[in-house]
Amino acid sequence: MVTICVRLRYGGLNALIRQGSRGLHPVAASEGPGGLPGYAGDMDKRKTLVIVYHSLTDGTRQMAEAARQGAATDAAVAVRLLHAAQAGPADVLAADGLIFATPENLAAISGQLKDFFDRSYYAVLDHVNGRPYASLVCAGSDGHSAARQIERIATGWRLRSIGEPLIVCTHAQTPEAILAVKRIGDEDLLRCRALGEAMAAGLALGVF
Repeated sequence: MVTICVRLRYGGLNALIRQGSRGLHPVAASEGPGGLPGYAGDMDKRKTLVIVYHSLTDGTRQMAEAARQGAATDAAVAVRLLHAAQAGPADVLAADGLIFATPENLAAISGQLKDFFDRSYYAVLDHVNGRPYASLVCAGSDGHSAARQIERIATGWRLRSIGEPLIVCTHAQTPEAILAVKRIGDEDLLRCRALGEAMAAGLALGVF
């Protein structure tokens, strides 16, 4: 059911998991002021969402920032947006959920995101089993090869995908267009924001 909700552009996932969502295995939610459903745990036990990104022409950064903004609307989740060069195994181990964001370079993830995975992989192996993740890919024409590469790494870490990769195609085909600073459209940024909201809601309610 989580995957179905995510494929529906993540809109409505928050409402669905608050309705009980059979099959999602939610934890018991505490009751908030006025008898309204609250989040599991206290505010000092907030879940942590880590977004690791690399961006060369700013498109991926805009997507990652939109996801951060969406996740940050949930006060029960602490959100950290980290450039791949700044992130490492300690950040992965401290995360309850992860979003990986990359441009697709020559049908692969960026070199700096690959470097992050190389530096983190074995220190994290077998310590993050079952934690949820999502991926964002900014591509010129396709994006699926980079998404599959992230999926293979996440499978090795035994992470759990919350849905299909979110791929934005800029249709940049010439060298000039590929190297130019990108501007991601509002509709695509809303999709990224909705992904962040969905991830945060799932973490806060113990669905993931």
